[in-house]
Amino acid sequence: MKLKYIILTLFLTLSLNATGILGQKAPSFGVDKWIQTNGKSSLDIEDFKGKVLYLYGFQSWCPGCHSHGFPTLNTLSKYYANDKDVAFVAIQTVFEGFSTNTVDAAKKIIKQYGLTMPVGHSGLNNQRSQLMLNYRTGGTPWTVLIDKKGIVRFNNFHLSVDKLKAMIDELKDES
Repeated sequence: MKLKYIILTLFLTLSLNATGILGQKAPSFGVDKWIQTNGKSSLDIEDFKGKVLYLYGFQSWCPGCHSHGFPTLNTLSKYYANDKDVAFVAIQTVFEGFSTNTVDAAKKIIKQYGLTMPVGHSGLNNQRSQLMLNYRTGGTPWTVLIDKKGIVRFNNFHLSVDKLKAMIDELKDES
């Protein structure tokens, strides 16, 4: 009986702390401040219904974001630049380093990488990023692919550019 209790407790603990919301309806972004919206006053998940959405969570100091995440984001956003069925959003997700991962730091990132997609900031005044809580992210860099119906189809650290292209193309072809 004691072993069953231990196994059940372990299972529940792992389930509650699991990352990602794969297969679930994509929730609100939880952005505190939009830095770049391409002319809109604000944005949220509903604005991208009917499109395949590549949602990228980053922190300004994150080494993996700079070595893998931003290069992948730029490659894919350029590849799909003229594709009306695919959209990109980047959000700085702050869960630590509030004095480093600031709105100004995100503005520098936009300039450094020449980002043209909407860019937001989630996590202000020592309040952990709502995007990270909503999407149950495991840190940064974090990639979320959302299909045209608003369902999360990938929610994890990252994949290669080729695998992401294949997934995006497959999601575009779904009705």
